[in-house]
Amino acid sequence: MLRVVLAEDAVLLRAGLVELLSRVGHEVTAAVGDATELARAVAADRPDVVITDVRMPPGFRDEGLRAALELRRADPSLPVLVLSQYVATPYATQLLSGSPAAGGLGYLLKDRVGEVTDFLDALDRVASGQTVIDPEVVRVLLQQSTADKPLQRLTPREREVLAVMAEGLNNQAIAQRLTITEASVVKHASSIFMKLELDPAEGNRRVLAVLAHLRRQDPAA
Repeated sequence: MLRVVLAEDAVLLRAGLVELLSRVGHEVTAAVGDATELARAVAADRPDVVITDVRMPPGFRDEGLRAALELRRADPSLPVLVLSQYVATPYATQLLSGSPAAGGLGYLLKDRVGEVTDFLDALDRVASGQTVIDPEVVRVLLQQSTADKPLQRLTPREREVLAVMAEGLNNQAIAQRLTITEASVVKHASSIFMKLELDPAEGNRRVLAVLAHLRRQDPAA
């Protein structure tokens, strides 16, 4: 069971998330509608994980994201899962640019909530300290990076591995997703890091290294 603080200004979505989380055994200690209430709830409840929208009152720009960043500055170990209506790679890279040694972080599109198993799996992974990136955000980052010469050196399979790696999956999960062996994943990952001139790493450090590389090629970041 996780103790969750939820921040979402859309009343119906907020109620739906509370029902979903409660149904699977999590406790929603607070469900609020703006960033100020989010900060108060976290201070009062000390949750296991925070779920927050990006855009919330009063400006409906990036209040939720900025609140998440402030919460992380105050407590780098606090797991935070950010939900966004649209693919906004600058938001994702801003959230994920902190220390890889900090608590779990996630950036998902709200459409992913409808895929209940995937959403709950992402929440569990973030709560356990992992990094989770929405596959659509990764796809857009890779598309925006097509002119990057190091990426052009990757084979089609290496690009597939890179895309799944950037979502935050470990070697076993990558192997299952792509129906290949873990040994093949290790081989492809090693080649990817060599071609992209990145230091080999594990877990969150690996994801953040890949995202940092893609961010350099993202004109919107």
